[in-house]
Amino acid sequence: MARRPQIDALNPPELTLPRKLQQLNWGLIVLISMVAAVGFAMLYSAANGDWSPWAYRQMIRYAVGLALAICIALVDLRWLMKWSYAAYGVVLAMLAAVEVAGEIGMGAQRWIDLGIFQLQPSELMKIALVLALARYFHGLTHEDVARPLYLLIPLAMVAAPVVLVLRQPDLGTAGMILLGSGAIFFLAGVRAWKFVTLLVLGIASVPIAWQFLREYQKKRILTFLNPENDPLGSGYHILQSKIALGSGGMFGKGFMQGSQSHLNFLPEKQTDFIFTMLAEEFGLIGGLGLIGLFVLITFYGLAIGLRAQSQFARLLALGVTTTLFLYVFINIAMVMGLIPVVGVPLPLISYGGTAMLTAMAAIGLMMCAYVHRDLRINRQGLIDD
Repeated sequence: MARRPQIDALNPPELTLPRKLQQLNWGLIVLISMVAAVGFAMLYSAANGDWSPWAYRQMIRYAVGLALAICIALVDLRWLMKWSYAAYGVVLAMLAAVEVAGEIGMGAQRWIDLGIFQLQPSELMKIALVLALARYFHGLTHEDVARPLYLLIPLAMVAAPVVLVLRQPDLGTAGMILLGSGAIFFLAGVRAWKFVTLLVLGIASVPIAWQFLREYQKKRILTFLNPENDPLGSGYHILQSKIALGSGGMFGKGFMQGSQSHLNFLPEKQTDFIFTMLAEEFGLIGGLGLIGLFVLITFYGLAIGLRAQSQFARLLALGVTTTLFLYVFINIAMVMGLIPVVGVPLPLISYGGTAMLTAMAAIGLMMCAYVHRDLRINRQGLIDD
C-alpha cells in the first residue's frame, strides 16, 4: 500500500522552490560568511602572506560547502526525516570501515582515503546522529520519553559510534558525540535525575576507565593539570598557546605580526590553535569579536529551533546548534588551557575539509528547519492511505 507523509491540516500550502529560496535565512548566511572570511585571513597570515597552501583551498571548500548548505536547506523536511536512519546507518558503516581499512595519521586511524581527499567519518557522525535521534524522539510522546525502556534504542545508537571512535582512538570526538547526544536527550524531555545518575556512575568509573586510556591520552590529562611539568614535551603546545594569547594584549601585535606563530613556536597554527594566532595578532578585542559572531550564530539556531512547529525540526535545529557550540567552546577552552588538548577544530576557521563539510551541513540543516518552520508533522510521520 502506498505511503505518504502525514501533514497536519493546519499546515500552510506546499512550499515551492522560489518560495523556499525567499525563506532562506540570509542573515545567517551573512554571519557564517563573515566568520569564514576571518578564517581565510588567518590562514593567509599563517602562510606568511600567501594564499597557498591553506587559504585558497579553504575558500574553495567554503564555496562548495555554502552551495551544499543551501541545497540541504531546500530539501523537504519530511524527506530528511524519512532518510534519517539511513544516513546514520551509512556513516556508521563508514566508521566500521575505518576500523578495517582506515588511513593512519599522527598515530590514529580516523580517515578514509577517497582519492581526491580524505574523509573523517567521525565528524559526519556528529550530524548523522543528530538526524537519527531527532527522528526517533519525534515519534515518542512525553510519557514514552519518561519510560526507561524507550531510551534503550537511542542509547544504543549513541554507544555504537562512541565505541568505534574510541577505538581509533579519538577521545575528544567521542566526548563531543556524547555531549551533543546528551543535549538532544535533555531537549526531548528526559528527566534530569537520569543525567545525574549517569554522571555519578561516570565519576565512579574514572579509576577503571583510566586503565584503558592510551599513554598519550594520560599524558594530555596530566599535562592539563600541570603543563609546566614537561615544557619541552607534552606541555609544549599549551604553554606556547598561553604565551601567544597573553602577548596579544588588548589590541594585538597586528596582522601577520605575531611572533609566536610566525617564528613557528606555536604548533598547528592553521588548525587546532588558529584562535591563538588570531588573539596574538588582534588581541582580546579580536578574540571577543570572533566569539561574538559565534554567539550570534548560536542565537540564530536557538531561535529557529524554538520557532519550529514540529518536534523533528525543533530537535534538529537545536541539536546542530549544540554541536556547533561544542566545537567552538571546546576549541577555545582547549587553547586557553581550561580543558585538556583534544584536537577539536574551530568551525569555519580551522583548515580542514571534513570539518568544513560538517559545519556547513549543520548550517544547512539549521536553515532547512527555518524554511519549514511552519510545517506540522504528526508523530508517526508516515501513514497508510
